[in-house]
Amino acid sequence: MKDTAKHQGLRNQLVTVLQQKGITDKLVLEAIKKIPRHLFLNSSFEDFAYQDKAFPIAAGQTISQPYTVAFQSQLLEIKKGHKVLEIGTGSGYQTAVLCLIGAQVFSIERQKELFKQTSALLPKLGIRPKHLSFGDGYKGLPNHAPFDSIIVTAGAPIIPKPLMAQLKIGGRLVIPLGDDIQIMTLLIRINETQFEKHEFGEFRFVPLLEDKN
Repeated sequence: MKDTAKHQGLRNQLVTVLQQKGITDKLVLEAIKKIPRHLFLNSSFEDFAYQDKAFPIAAGQTISQPYTVAFQSQLLEIKKGHKVLEIGTGSGYQTAVLCLIGAQVFSIERQKELFKQTSALLPKLGIRPKHLSFGDGYKGLPNHAPFDSIIVTAGAPIIPKPLMAQLKIGGRLVIPLGDDIQIMTLLIRINETQFEKHEFGEFRFVPLLEDKN
């Protein structure tokens, strides 16, 4: 579990790249500067960990490219202490960014292998989400709702209604919508029945899978 001066230097370079691409949220940039992304990847990818690219991880999933992680995090406009629901824990890298920003993170992962790996890794790095669970992200976590923000880290054909219901009034839901290519979509809850929708261009994600049981 080594994190060296070389790694730190590479992270500083990555933050510069993200700033050049339009990431301005200081808390997001500080989190990315601190988190050892190479420890979330297979060791064979270590030399590439601080490139702005997605890489494969276990269970046929990917760790999102840092720009995507930063962009989604910035859209959430998280304040310290906000309750954030993350759909798709994956490698735990996005989870770590949200925790370092100051969010209380509740995260769901449906791949058992990834859930076990990430549940073991995060505490070793001193990162402690409020709640990690194994289950169906489409259903959210109604027992812990409502949430200030919800982030979906996989491509979804629709916005799951349970997630909309679990968002506070004034809350923000960030979700990549679409099948092969996704449109990054932000929903802001105006009141009990109304949501304001904003779209932010094309991204690529692995699909959000729903339990069929």
